[in-house]
Amino acid sequence: MKHKLVLIILSLLSLQTLQAQQSKTLTLKEAIDLSIANSKQLKLNEAKILEASASIKEAEEKRLPEAGISSSYLYLPVKPNINLKSGSGNGNGSPSVSQAFYGIASVSVPLYNSGKLKYGIESARYLQQALKLDADNDRTAVIMNTINACINLFKAREAISLVKENLEQSNQRVKDLSNLEKNGLLARNDLLKAELQTSNIELTLLDAESNYRLACVNMNLMIGLPEQTDLIPDRNGLALPESVKTIEEYEQDALQNRNDIAAIAIRKKAADLNIKTIKTDYYPSVAFTGGYIAADIPKFLSITNAVNVGIGVKYNLSSLWKTKTKIQSAEAKVKQIQASQEMLGDNIRLQINQAYQGYLVSRKKIEVLEKSVLQATENYRITKNKYDNSLATTTELLDADVALLQSKLSVTNAKADSFLAYNKILYAAGLLKN
Repeated sequence: MKHKLVLIILSLLSLQTLQAQQSKTLTLKEAIDLSIANSKQLKLNEAKILEASASIKEAEEKRLPEAGISSSYLYLPVKPNINLKSGSGNGNGSPSVSQAFYGIASVSVPLYNSGKLKYGIESARYLQQALKLDADNDRTAVIMNTINACINLFKAREAISLVKENLEQSNQRVKDLSNLEKNGLLARNDLLKAELQTSNIELTLLDAESNYRLACVNMNLMIGLPEQTDLIPDRNGLALPESVKTIEEYEQDALQNRNDIAAIAIRKKAADLNIKTIKTDYYPSVAFTGGYIAADIPKFLSITNAVNVGIGVKYNLSSLWKTKTKIQSAEAKVKQIQASQEMLGDNIRLQINQAYQGYLVSRKKIEVLEKSVLQATENYRITKNKYDNSLATTTELLDADVALLQSKLSVTNAKADSFLAYNKILYAAGLLKN
């Protein structure tokens, strides 16, 4: 029985290990598609757009007739005093009334409201358009965040690969030096230096693996996969462009393609429309009205078939002194939006310039770092030859090895950062699409 229990526990542990070690090769496009499909912000935006669509329908339905039915039953515990002024009383005193019932049906059809209903419908439509543009802007932000996360994942995994390769070389070096030290051909101190470097590389590998695991968790949360999924980034989607446009061209692209620019322009239209809506308070509203009344007061009065039709006019006198302040507030809102438009334009131009300069610098860094890799490789080769011929110290060899590793890591990171910088240009210019 105990053996069976041990086997079951081992089986469960093995299953958990397999699940934890589940791996998946992830392309950039697949990561973007999954992040869009699983973005909670985009789902929230969809709900807001549905709400705005309902608001449009609600505004349109205000054109439809208003109809209502009401009825009441009243009990009078105290006998009322009734004095008929018709002059036809019979002298028998007032009738005894203790209860009453009445019902009213009414209908009202708007005929004229100085454009308030039309402006309300247009305003609701503008709000829906602005929300759709906000959703598109958030969608682009999700794409940019996914690209950033993919770059971090790629850099973390490449760092592990390079450090592991260097660690293998360092372990072999320690093994070779250990044999020399045993044979009395190497000072104990030199062996300790090599072993210390191996320990430092192992620590670097631990940091790299930790960074990679955190990058995996971050990406898995974004794309909706289990947290412990081991993601292998596909480098095929990380190619750099052969050429880029000028800053001026990207600024023009931003004016035409940025969703936030379009959204704030629509909100300005809605604000202008709000001023027109408020001004309609200066005018009366006219409606066609109709109704039916029925009442019954036992032993006193009965009314049936009392149908009425007519024209109703409604005017709020307080609008004469209250509307002006409302208009001033609405005009101030328009000025705020205009200022926000100008600020947004300046921020976009700054974003494009920053992203563009960052991209140019990153390309220059790649050129410099690629040369440094060649230089570090040649330096290590020469130092290794000197060391083999007892012309260089162990410290010089270890320093050359560290310099080579750092140069390889730097050029890998620079290429990834350059790809990210290029996508930041596209994002700032409104050209980043799925």
